[in-house]
Amino acid sequence: MHNPCAIVPVYNHETAVTTVVNALLACDLPCILVDDASGKTCAAVLDQLALRDKVHLIRLAANQGKGGAVMTGLREASRLGFSHALQVDADGQHDLQDVQTFIEQSSAHPDAVICGYPQYDASVPKGRLYARYLTHVMVWINTLSLQIRDSMCGFRVYPLPPVLALIDTAKIGRRMDFDSDILVRLAWRNQPMQWLPTKVHYPLDGVSHFRMFHDNVLISSMHTRLFFGMLLRSPRILWQRWRT
Repeated sequence: MHNPCAIVPVYNHETAVTTVVNALLACDLPCILVDDASGKTCAAVLDQLALRDKVHLIRLAANQGKGGAVMTGLREASRLGFSHALQVDADGQHDLQDVQTFIEQSSAHPDAVICGYPQYDASVPKGRLYARYLTHVMVWINTLSLQIRDSMCGFRVYPLPPVLALIDTAKIGRRMDFDSDILVRLAWRNQPMQWLPTKVHYPLDGVSHFRMFHDNVLISSMHTRLFFGMLLRSPRILWQRWRT
């Protein structure tokens, strides 16, 4: 049975999150909001949203980072009986007109991760855009494949059983390194993936929590760990590639 929900990690996005939730509910998609230790203003907005039907709120006592919040939401989605979860950022950068298309694709391919392939407008910071190309190359090296078209877009539908099996047995990045880390590790497990183009703009509320120095160091460290992990797994990865 295909029973999807949306997971929205939230950290001080009080201006945009209501618009995001409204769009998801308009698609009849239940929402799990994960408050990643936001300030009082955002917390109050989330409390009001949690009064709505089909909106669930989890509040973390200490900031866990985007990845930590998403993984908390994934576990809660499974506990509530959902089979799939659409990950959506709270800042309004994703084109939520594509939600129905992503859910339909997930229903047609329930074993696959449905991943957004971003189409950027002029609002994207050029430094972020160029850095993505380096990440693309590292991801292709670390998977020995060109399968992953974009590992950094956090607009994707996860089938919960294989994803929970991964996060319960592997140490996955808990901050801005999460999106790439989990896709590479799923690729190592031969997880099916589908790709859909989606428009992305930066961001609706003008707030970005990406820390240029700290998060780039974090992402670089992740790629290094994954590289050595790939070397250990390379015989099995190559064998899987040959068989398919």
